[in-house]
Amino acid sequence: MSIRRTTKAARRAVAMASAVGLALVVAGCGGGDGGAKGTDGDKPPARSTAPKDSGPGSPAADSDKVIGEMKGPDGVVVTLHSVVRDSGGFVTVNGTVSNHGNRAFNAIDWRSNETELRSRSSISGATLVDKAGKKRYLVLRDTNGECLCTTGLSGLMPGDSRPIFAQFPAPPAKVTQVDFQLPTMPPASVQITD
Repeated sequence: MSIRRTTKAARRAVAMASAVGLALVVAGCGGGDGGAKGTDGDKPPARSTAPKDSGPGSPAADSDKVIGEMKGPDGVVVTLHSVVRDSGGFVTVNGTVSNHGNRAFNAIDWRSNETELRSRSSISGATLVDKAGKKRYLVLRDTNGECLCTTGLSGLMPGDSRPIFAQFPAPPAKVTQVDFQLPTMPPASVQITD
């Protein structure tokens, strides 16, 4: 008899949790824009796919400025827009990856060999090389071991492009010229700005 009551109570709890979950999903899906139309009258306003500025690690480069370019296999081109030394002791590289090829691109070869990374397609294998000082700087990691770089870089279709960024420990202040390197791509010599 007690098993029957326990089973009934468990069913009620599952039904209640499902109802609450469904209510939250429905509430989260309510667009709230009242079906606003764009200036065309037919289309909703365009939404930016660029990430919002969430601090020093966010990609916020002037995409019109080009300080370096790397052309790789299958029509993949990385255009570098800025390499900025920040007061926090790191350097942020901002750029754009474009697919000029004829098949989808996944950055799986650009990741580092670490096993604890969650994203299988990132630019965690990028490096900055100070040739004069004979030092290589690897992408910084957060407290969870994730790279401070672009992740989830997969399914880049032909003709598409996406912003990329990576943060590195800052070389000494006297170092202003470094090579930015990505696996499978030729290096690009770039100037660090303050």
